[in-house]
Amino acid sequence: MPPQITAFFTRMGSGIKGFSAAQRTLAIIGVAVLVLGTVALTSWLAKPAYTPLFSGLKDTDANGIVEQLRKDNVPYEIANGGSTILVPEEKVYDERLKAAAAGLPSAAATGYSLLDKLGVTSSEFQQSVTYKRALEGELATTIQAMEGVKAAAVRLAIPEKSVFVDKTPDATASVFVETQPGTTLSPDKVQAVVHLTSAAIENLKPANVSVVDSQGNVLSTVGGGAAGSSSKQAGEYQERTTDSVKAVLDSVVGPGNATVAVAADVTGESAQQRSETFTAAADVPALSESTKSETYTGTGGGAAGVLGPDNIAVPGGTNGNSTFDSTDSTKNNAVNKVTEDRIIPQGAVKRQTISVAINQAAAAGVNLASVRSLVTSAAGADPARGDVVTVEVLPFSTAAADNAAASLAEAKAEAEAAQQGELMKTLVIAGSILLAALALIVVALISWRRRQRREPVDLGIGIEYPVAPVTALEPAPATSAIQLPLAEPLPLPGADVLDGERRRAQIEAMVAESPARTADYLRGLMDERQSV
Repeated sequence: MPPQITAFFTRMGSGIKGFSAAQRTLAIIGVAVLVLGTVALTSWLAKPAYTPLFSGLKDTDANGIVEQLRKDNVPYEIANGGSTILVPEEKVYDERLKAAAAGLPSAAATGYSLLDKLGVTSSEFQQSVTYKRALEGELATTIQAMEGVKAAAVRLAIPEKSVFVDKTPDATASVFVETQPGTTLSPDKVQAVVHLTSAAIENLKPANVSVVDSQGNVLSTVGGGAAGSSSKQAGEYQERTTDSVKAVLDSVVGPGNATVAVAADVTGESAQQRSETFTAAADVPALSESTKSETYTGTGGGAAGVLGPDNIAVPGGTNGNSTFDSTDSTKNNAVNKVTEDRIIPQGAVKRQTISVAINQAAAAGVNLASVRSLVTSAAGADPARGDVVTVEVLPFSTAAADNAAASLAEAKAEAEAAQQGELMKTLVIAGSILLAALALIVVALISWRRRQRREPVDLGIGIEYPVAPVTALEPAPATSAIQLPLAEPLPLPGADVLDGERRRAQIEAMVAESPARTADYLRGLMDERQSV
């Protein structure tokens, strides 16, 4: 193991030995939390991501799919009360293909597929009933595709055509809708269901379609339209008219100086109206003309008398001349015929009233007649229809505005105080945590430094210098001796120089043998000097 790692573990062990019981407990808890968090994170990352395989399943289909997953050893999860099956994301497409090959989930024969099972021997009644079932199935499938609709069922009542009936009754339809959990159908979607159903069936009017949800609520009644649709249309019209009138008044008397209230009476059902108008064509010759004249002239006999008791005729009146004239004229003229079909939609305005109150402080120099004319035009009021427009100048009360301003200021002050309190609370908590962490670090460092064990360094007894070998000198040849002066002895080095040389040699030897111990020794010397 490298000496750096060994030195690290040695210092860490020395520091741990210097911990108190409380510090050791905190360290153990921290290590345990770190290990458990690492294990939990690893297990969560290793867990596969589950994706819905099928949703909205029936019990029989869910059972078949689960058996297939068990057979393939594929992990799965069940949600939404068993109607949804989830599998790992990488297994979704394979399992869907296998389920499709096994005919799962099974789909009931609905719609026009029912007509494929009709044989050549089927009766007219069977064909009629099957065709009606096919229409119901196709409509139910289409409605079920709408957002928020979980399931749908359609029942049609289509009268049979007969030559013995002068007028065939209108067809009717009932639609049952089951919505997704937590979802309700808006009036617009209810109207969409109604118009979709009526447009798909011959002679089926939107007013003859009834819509009911799974909670038993009637969403659309026969002849009445969508429940609550008339009130919604009235509210939308009143809001739109109020905005139009208020925009005009704000430009005249200023914003906030006029109050507008609109009450509209709208129709709750739709109707159809047909009218025919005949007019004579001017300067157009007659299509046909005929004249018949009769004239009679002659003598006529008198009236005969009656027989008497003896069967003797009683004489009558006298004879005279007579004349008869008769003229009959027939003329066929071309006429213009205008046929008008009107459809009165649901929500048409039958009557409305507009009430306007103007602040007296801002009404100086304002002509009320002009204001009333502007309001009538802006609201589209029709006096012939019975619409009423009322404009009055009144002093406005400022108590509500003052109370609202005071409440707003108080709420603003409370919000600011609460915000400052939350900020101070956050700062106090953060400061406390920071101070506690700093105090813990300082205590740990002081304890570690105080309890750090110093290992003595063996510097040795002394340094032995090697003695160089000296060879003996050969005797010099006999010469005449010259007397030389004696050399002065060299001064010996001082004790401090020898001690320094010895210490340096010992340190070099120790560095060569154990670098780690040398580093610890030098670090201890530096700490001692810093403390001094």
